Amino acid sequence: MKASFDIRCLSMPSDDLTGWETLVEQIARLIANEQHQVQSRPTYICGESFGGCLALQLAASFPSLCQHLILINPATSAAHQPWVSWGASITQRLPPKLYRLSTFGLLPLLIQPQRVSLSNRQALLQAMQSVSPRSAAWRISLLSKFALKTLPLERIIQPVLLLASGADRLLPSVDEAGRLVRHLPNARTVQLPDSGHACLLESEVNLGKLLKSTEFDPSIRGGRELLLHPQAGAQSG
Repeated sequence: MKASFDIRCLSMPSDDLTGWETLVEQIARLIANEQHQVQSRPTYICGESFGGCLALQLAASFPSLCQHLILINPATSAAHQPWVSWGASITQRLPPKLYRLSTFGLLPLLIQPQRVSLSNRQALLQAMQSVSPRSAAWRISLLSKFALKTLPLERIIQPVLLLASGADRLLPSVDEAGRLVRHLPNARTVQLPDSGHACLLESEVNLGKLLKSTEFDPSIRGGRELLLHPQAGAQSG
């Protein structure tokens, strides 16, 4: 990946309570600033799960912001899932100790444990536990309000790559990728039949190789691009 991209990772503070519209505007300014510093390079925006919803809104609101869009198991169907309706209410009521323990129960929904190394499982748990219960509940509530039909998806005419995990226990990612492809004029889907929701943590999944196999890798054209990855993790440092 580093041979083809200058990578930037956009993360949310662990106690963040920012709404969709403000998030999109803030991140658009950050990306524009990066583009000003690294000029004449196409920009790829890569969003996973919650970040996939954010990436879609960025691309629809600011169509010229990126030249390629990568969506990995985007949580665009979350509003239709039963767990979302009660998840926010329960999460914010959990005492801190019980909240931390609850993340262990979520782990099998997010990953296929046998495909994820121990160090990556621990890193995922640490990231989940670092987010405050109030902020976690807020992010779930944002997903419950996400409405794909309100976005002007016809404005997203750049190439879009959708990665969909066939063994996703959290969301119906394969079905959702099929729905998104019908709304995005220039999209294609790659299925990962044995992968869980957080597929990028798996030892067998290499995003760089996937991009190259789908001709999304700029090294095929002899270029070097700027890759920005919106994610919902806690802010470090």
